[in-house]
Amino acid sequence: MAFELPPLPFEKDALEPHISKETLEYHHGKHHNAYVTKLNDMIKGTDDENRSLEEIIQKAKGGLFNQAAQVWNHTFYWNSLSPNGGGEPSGELGEAITKTFGSFDKFKEEFNAKGAGNFGSGWTWLVKNSDGSLEIVNTDDADTPIAHGKGQVPLFTVDMWEHAYYIDYRNARPNYADRVLKEALNWDWAALNLDGQGVSRTIEGAPYILSSTPGGPSRGAPEFGADQTYVLREILGMSDEDLADCAIAGVFE
Repeated sequence: MAFELPPLPFEKDALEPHISKETLEYHHGKHHNAYVTKLNDMIKGTDDENRSLEEIIQKAKGGLFNQAAQVWNHTFYWNSLSPNGGGEPSGELGEAITKTFGSFDKFKEEFNAKGAGNFGSGWTWLVKNSDGSLEIVNTDDADTPIAHGKGQVPLFTVDMWEHAYYIDYRNARPNYADRVLKEALNWDWAALNLDGQGVSRTIEGAPYILSSTPGGPSRGAPEFGADQTYVLREILGMSDEDLADCAIAGVFE
């Protein structure tokens, strides 16, 4: 079974000015695509050709692990972003962040400091531990929390490799991390992942851009946000008539 590059859950210019179209053309179209291509080359004709991405990540080492984990990490990262993101989460996730870190502002300070201090290339994650507490963790290179069986559930991630931010921010990595949290973080995605199903959601490749309201899906709105409309029309192939019917029926409320 060959793996495919999943589409972005938004248009390439949708995150501007925070993350540019040029960055996404390189990051998604070249870097992420290269990981998918190399992974397929490495598993061709082997038992891994019939394994899921999660299974490969959990058993592989060395180069195969790096390619498989980077395919998953990037897909999870794209879903962690939204053109209507940022702000402050509410509901269960907002309460959990306040309980763990004292306040949302304190959480932002700690996350930005952790990301800025992530030496070399890697990823900065918000995870839920097996005891229900939240934790900010760094991983190096292609490493990912789902590989180690520690019971850590990834809620969202920010890519700290230079190719994620250098076109837009040059060497100002702290500015990039801060801007993502303030303007582009998909809190709906993070809140969904509290249920522990984020791994399967990511491997399925489904785009999860749910709303234009940080912290939870918006209700009572008769129309979809630009990002959601893009997913429904361009990725799922829905017509304008289909979208209108869904809005009237409240399918996505």
